[in-house]
Amino acid sequence: MKNLSSCVYEGTVVHKRLSPRQNGFSYRVFTLCLDIDEIDRIDSELRLFSRNRRNIMSIHDRDLGAPGFEALGNKIRSLLAESGLSKFTEKIELVCYPRLLGYVFNPLSVYFCKSAAGEVGAVVYEVSNTFRERKSYVIPVASTGNSIAQTCNKEMYVSPFTGSSGSYGFHALPPTDKVVVGVNFREDGKPVLKTHFRGERRPLNDAMIARLMLRYPLMTLKVIGAIHFEAAKLWAKGIPLVHRHSSPSYSFTIVDNPKQDVRHA
Repeated sequence: MKNLSSCVYEGTVVHKRLSPRQNGFSYRVFTLCLDIDEIDRIDSELRLFSRNRRNIMSIHDRDLGAPGFEALGNKIRSLLAESGLSKFTEKIELVCYPRLLGYVFNPLSVYFCKSAAGEVGAVVYEVSNTFRERKSYVIPVASTGNSIAQTCNKEMYVSPFTGSSGSYGFHALPPTDKVVVGVNFREDGKPVLKTHFRGERRPLNDAMIARLMLRYPLMTLKVIGAIHFEAAKLWAKGIPLVHRHSSPSYSFTIVDNPKQDVRHA
């Protein structure tokens, strides 16, 4: 597909638990990087990709952002407008897992939000847990360097082995010929978890989708399977479980200043 900015990134996810017991694992995956204004075009031009319809690979608007079937572009632009970040709605690139054969679980979806000049001025980190709860952290980008580092308080239950309080440290290298997205989690200032994905750019076309399906036929199931398998290992190591507190099915936090002013909805 000519003149398409959307692509695939193929690479490795690395997880490391640092406290109270050390544990780590890694596995090969791929992610989509979608210009959200190109999704309908990709749907129309590729045979193996669909929007809101079952296919080998698909993206469903209800899987991302606020609940409902509204177009994803409208959802994220409304969120940015409410956050006072309308300047950065010219181009939005979403890094996420697609549905494969109808199934997906996205622990973290990341939206890189750009101005007309191509500047990444905001990043939206959309965290999902295994209880079908989602939360978006909307964070403006303070610097214009190649890499992005941001922080915010954790506000949604994610793992039975981490508390309800703590802070995230996000770091990212926006999509180019490669992409990096990482998250560090701290409790009481102490490092607890580190995870990152590093991927190399691949074209998005039917031939690539077919190749990826052969190489990663059960990838989205592997993601959720790895989460539960590693949880079992942590439980076997004697790490105590944390009582779950429920959250809304969807919520967002606007981080005006990562260390100070935060507004909720």
